[in-house]
Amino acid sequence: MTTVTLDERLGTGWTKPPLIPNPVLRWGLLIGALIYIVLAVSSIDVNWSRVAEGMSRGWAFVTAFFNPDFVSRGGDIWDGILESIIITITSTVVGIAISIPIGLGAARNIAPLPVYLVCRGIVALSRALNEIIVAILLVAIFGFGPLAGFLTLSFATIGFLSKLLAEDIEEMDKVQGEAIRATGSSWLQWINYGVQPQVMPRLIGLSMYRLDINFRESAVLGLVGAGGIGATLNTAFDRYEFDTAAAILLIIIVTVMVLEYLSGVIRAKVQ
Repeated sequence: MTTVTLDERLGTGWTKPPLIPNPVLRWGLLIGALIYIVLAVSSIDVNWSRVAEGMSRGWAFVTAFFNPDFVSRGGDIWDGILESIIITITSTVVGIAISIPIGLGAARNIAPLPVYLVCRGIVALSRALNEIIVAILLVAIFGFGPLAGFLTLSFATIGFLSKLLAEDIEEMDKVQGEAIRATGSSWLQWINYGVQPQVMPRLIGLSMYRLDINFRESAVLGLVGAGGIGATLNTAFDRYEFDTAAAILLIIIVTVMVLEYLSGVIRAKVQ
């Protein structure tokens, strides 16, 4: 009597087929990619003496985190943080206020086609331009200061919130809206009672998330002269005051962590 092993009963195991079935094409693409990487890396002009000098400065910057200086430029740090907070809050509030009507107009299921196309164009324009590019343009127009940062972050908030709000409206449950319409409600009543309750929790969560993003972006925009703590941080780096720069970065990190915690708590309560 022959003995059948367990492996023979189970048969050959299934193996995932390769993404590219043709082995010649598969290996050809792999070799071509490796050759491209080697040529791309070899074309980079590296100044190794500059790298060695930068490594020592980089190590000095890392060690500065163990002894940050919050005192020497404490006034400038506080003014920069306060300016960043003001830019963040005002740009977020203004951006949300403008995003709501644009988001409603960018939802195909509730807006007529002409309004939809105009609002979608505004959203696409806002999302196509990076914050740094917009900040440089606005600094050239309005000069250095927080006004350019405020306008930049408001513009970025519009593209971010309007798109996500419009997508949420397009995916909402139609039954609730149709029930409100069946009562003979006006368009504003339909929006208020049929659409708003479904999208409000997500809108609050996205608004808190955008507040977090705007604070971080305000630090970056300061590097191009758009106000905020970034200007103080840039000055500290230019003067090689790594202990002051470390103090500023620690404040930014702690602030972002606090905002992240608060946004998580608020999102958990409204959803």
